[in-house]
Amino acid sequence: MNNKHTFTGKKIDPPNIYPNMSISDLISFYGSTGFNARRLSEAAKMFKKMIDIEATTCLTISGAMTPIGLGKSISTLIEKGFVDWIITTGANAYHDLHFAYDLPVRQGHFDVDDDILYSKQIVRIYDIYIKEVETLQRQDDLIQDTIRKMNKRIGNTVKDISTADLSYRLGENAYHHSSFPDKSFMVSAFKNEVPVYIPSLTDSSIGMNMIPLLFESSLPPLNLLSDISESAAILWKSKISGGLELGGGVPKNFFQQTGPTLYQILKIKEGGHDYVIQLTDARPDTGGLSGATIQEGKSWGKIKTSHTGNVIVYGDSSVYFPILCSYILSECKPRKPKRLYQLKDKFVKEMKDKYLKKNKNSDKLPLRFKS
Repeated sequence: MNNKHTFTGKKIDPPNIYPNMSISDLISFYGSTGFNARRLSEAAKMFKKMIDIEATTCLTISGAMTPIGLGKSISTLIEKGFVDWIITTGANAYHDLHFAYDLPVRQGHFDVDDDILYSKQIVRIYDIYIKEVETLQRQDDLIQDTIRKMNKRIGNTVKDISTADLSYRLGENAYHHSSFPDKSFMVSAFKNEVPVYIPSLTDSSIGMNMIPLLFESSLPPLNLLSDISESAAILWKSKISGGLELGGGVPKNFFQQTGPTLYQILKIKEGGHDYVIQLTDARPDTGGLSGATIQEGKSWGKIKTSHTGNVIVYGDSSVYFPILCSYILSECKPRKPKRLYQLKDKFVKEMKDKYLKKNKNSDKLPLRFKS
């Protein structure tokens, strides 16, 4: 920060570009330039640092990342121990499972007549085509069947479940019954006990598929407030916390709101996250959360400091995310999985006990309290 307003930065010396550059060479090349190329280099090195120092690392997923096939890239990060928990839109979880069950998704076109596609029962995500009967309806049947089985298994033994519990069962079912489980990040999350939260569950096909079960009284005891307590407890128990945000939307804010939950609401921990990387194409001046700068989050207690530990790369996640994945896989040794899924309930209980103990004297607590 002391050097930001001086002429002491690295001298621009036009870097060489050459055939067969490695991904590490390319990131180094970007780091010698400027604009979003340099931001991408900073993001890659920050992601590497998060992994090297054993930060508890969250991946947030918005935008249609899995329909274009990036779910397997996410799986690889999980298998290497580079992602400890996930927050995703319901759509990304839903479409990810197509590939495990070998339900067809095809490249299509973006300049088309959608009335014609509708008549042919083809749904479109920009230039990606999915068949309504062959893929979506078959996926719907699989999801409903999985949740019915989950409800029978639970019975009256469990009072509340979170969307991480629901995701766990969806991944488990695909692991045991799909043709290509290695193509699904939901399966990898199940195998490595990486909790996957879907805070916008009702705004997705997974939520829509729960309506028949609601009418049949076959729903498990899903409590979306459990998502808030569990995610906050993960931050509370993390010595160092970091996140990689693909896009913005609900997953971004849900990840970052864990800091204010602990600080403003429960009053048991200040600080927020240590490191946050965001890949986004949204503007900050419209007031939307997708474009809100990470630095802005400091005023809410979402991050430790606005001065370091955060970087925003403006651009398309479908381009930048695979580059980051390749760099990390080239530069980092695999980590032992933290298996937060099996620990989350214990974390919540400890956090609850901490809150109730402090709450006895809540009228004596100052605004800025000691942890």
